[in-house]
Amino acid sequence: MGMRNWLGAMAAIVAGSAAPMTSAWAAPCVQVEVNGERAPSYDCLTEKLKPARGGPAAKGETAMSSESTVQRPSNQLGLYNHAATSHRMGNTFGTSVYPQRPATPPPAAPVVPRGQP
Repeated sequence: MGMRNWLGAMAAIVAGSAAPMTSAWAAPCVQVEVNGERAPSYDCLTEKLKPARGGPAAKGETAMSSESTVQRPSNQLGLYNHAATSHRMGNTFGTSVYPQRPATPPPAAPVVPRGQP
């Protein structure tokens, strides 16, 4: 009878530990020391740094405030934009460092009425 009680107690413990961990209790990360050098468990630390499942991503909100900046067009961020640069440079884009400009018109003759010295 003692063995059955022990097995029953072990089954209850195993069933209780099979429940998902809550954020209130988390297993500690194990640190190993070999030849005087400490080596933390990076897998455990990475798991602790992950956001909770009920975080802002689950509610439909963005996880980071910088996400809206990343989704903006490159010309709004002040970055290189092929279409804008080719429009500014004209037909010299890729062949010259100077933008295309129309030829300067010759100076116009001054308007002077005839017959006056």
